[in-house]
Amino acid sequence: MTQKVRIVTDSTADLDKNILEEYNIEVVPLTYTLNGVSYTDGIDFEPAEFIEKMMESAEIPKSSQPSPIHFKEVYDRLHAEGFQVLSIHMSGKLSGTVRAAQQGASLTEGEVTVIDSNYISSALGFQVIEAAKMAKKGAMLDKIISHIEQVRKNTFLYVSVDTLEHLEKGGRIGKGKALLGSLLNIKPIASLQDGIFTPITKVRSHSQVVKFFMKQLIQDIKDRDLLRIGVAHANALDLALRLKEELLKITTADKIDICTTTPIISIHTGKGALGVSYYVKP
Repeated sequence: MTQKVRIVTDSTADLDKNILEEYNIEVVPLTYTLNGVSYTDGIDFEPAEFIEKMMESAEIPKSSQPSPIHFKEVYDRLHAEGFQVLSIHMSGKLSGTVRAAQQGASLTEGEVTVIDSNYISSALGFQVIEAAKMAKKGAMLDKIISHIEQVRKNTFLYVSVDTLEHLEKGGRIGKGKALLGSLLNIKPIASLQDGIFTPITKVRSHSQVVKFFMKQLIQDIKDRDLLRIGVAHANALDLALRLKEELLKITTADKIDICTTTPIISIHTGKGALGVSYYVKP
């Protein structure tokens, strides 16, 4: 059956290039400015290289969402190719990307549905992949939308920050608080709920980070079928692998994906951050 729907997302979905190609997923990248030079997210630097350059910079990089015109150009092209478009993006409470997509949709003649995923990184990627799988099989747009609504409602995302230094450089906390946090080796942990990061607790070691994530996951999936786990890190592969080792005690390896997160996300988390996302069967 001919595919009638194409899926569009943004570069914060942290999706592997092979996945993008397999399911014909279109990515509209965000941009960022580092030392006065503008770069395209996911293209100009490998994630690890970007993080090192970011840590060497005196100023925190600044991120920017795509313009409505950029979205319009993508939608126009897909419309000309005969597709309906389902455009799924990072939380609108964290970025103006979804609003830019909506504005772009209003400018095109094609049929475009824009959805706020309420998530970011792997948790956004879950919705995008599920939608793209259905689209590739020829599913109708309304059926795809209904399915990813269920994915969204049954998704969880938690993130730990390894250092408060980056939050201080970004003006999010004071120098005194950052210094005290560094001395105490505090690592804040937050959840993403309703599109907003909400602080949950603070721990003082990587072992406690892993322990918290496992305890929280077991609590969240109690009596429910775990479908997929995504572990995203900002130059914290060793920690991600430690978490995966623990996750393998409760699920199989083919349900766990590990990725290095995009520069756009690293700008806001700093080096050493670790996120875990998962969704369960409704």
